[in-house]
Amino acid sequence: MAEQSDTRVGVYIDFDNIVISRYDQRHRRGDFHRDNVRTFDPRNEAGSEVARKLEDATVDLGAILDYASSFGPIAVNRAYADWSVPVNASYQKQLIDRAVDLVQLFPAVRSMKNGADIRLSIDVVEDLFRLDDLTHVVIVAGDSDYIALAQRCKVLGRYVVGIGVAGATSGALASACDEFADYDALPGIEAVTAPSPTPTEQKPSRRRAKSPQDAAADLLVRALQLGESKTDDEWQPSGSVKNQMLRMDPAFQERALGFSSFSSFIKSHDALVELDESTSARRMRLRKNPN
Repeated sequence: MAEQSDTRVGVYIDFDNIVISRYDQRHRRGDFHRDNVRTFDPRNEAGSEVARKLEDATVDLGAILDYASSFGPIAVNRAYADWSVPVNASYQKQLIDRAVDLVQLFPAVRSMKNGADIRLSIDVVEDLFRLDDLTHVVIVAGDSDYIALAQRCKVLGRYVVGIGVAGATSGALASACDEFADYDALPGIEAVTAPSPTPTEQKPSRRRAKSPQDAAADLLVRALQLGESKTDDEWQPSGSVKNQMLRMDPAFQERALGFSSFSSFIKSHDALVELDESTSARRMRLRKNPN
């Protein structure tokens, strides 16, 4: 049965802003432009220094959208960029997997600015007048140009959430939002504690696809992390956890994994999760010291 919710979320991503900010954060401020990343094609120059730096600075859009979904079902999901740029196009799988609506913005001036802030802001305001039930606006950017947009959304009675990369976010924009999250602090994003390895230290990337069981376990853990971050309560109602998992991955089905119920799925992951069935309101939490 479809989840009933009083909240509906609109997500608006200034894609260039978040990709450039992450690249400069992981390396040096200004490296995105110094390395001419906008004209770099990773498909033709795999193994190069810039390709390594790009992989190291890859943005996990799934973590961003999972966090946005913790406020409620996502009704609008748009990303703004020039998608003819190879670096942006390299995110195709991430974007398609999460059903993101891609808004094409060709550079309008020689400086390569694409006017994403103007187009995004116009779309948000139009959506708020057109969609009366849109309760939350999530702005993924750190540019101070979005301060006026955040303020206008609040005047129109919407809850404004900002997401940006640490070190590249306007403090005034964060203050203009009802809530602001650093990308690095999102559940599922590993904290950066060491500088990137040099080319001679870099090992070949051999990422293996996760099995359905492993992917489901990761989904469960991230849902619990999100729930705890929202409520400050480590014990989460079973129904809320499952609803959050479905918002993050609508294809999740415990029966497809061989379990007769959600409870049996949870019990199969007792190394990760504790289940409290002492009351009719079944609750769960992440184990503090998982095996």
